[in-house]
Amino acid sequence: MKKVLAGGCFNKIHEGHIYFLKKAKELGYLVVVLANDMNNRKPYAVPAKKRKKNLEKLGIADKIIVGDTEDFSKVVKKEKPDIIVLGYDQKLPVKKRNIVVKRIRKFGNHSTKRMKEISQTRKNKFLFF
Repeated sequence: MKKVLAGGCFNKIHEGHIYFLKKAKELGYLVVVLANDMNNRKPYAVPAKKRKKNLEKLGIADKIIVGDTEDFSKVVKKEKPDIIVLGYDQKLPVKKRNIVVKRIRKFGNHSTKRMKEISQTRKNKFLFF
């Protein structure tokens, strides 16, 4: 089975995140790397411990880890994925080194930033807080 690495902040999980994770899981054993709190500088940032629990509740990933504070390539070296999956708006933070890179298309009009803005004016649609 192929080892698949996917990453992100996952501050507020929405349908777009679930689509992304399910598509990544279809490719093999899924390791999700959460952005370390030091690198999660969004104004609506959620602590890594809570983000990890929220992802675990989904039951999609086989393994969830918190990334390094300074160097994403350390996770890549340690996990040795066959495939790195990127979201529609992500950039590869390391050189490929014989790793297949697949991009998952955007699902609908979902984005954490957009949903956060909407939630300020009406009841939000996040799956977890």
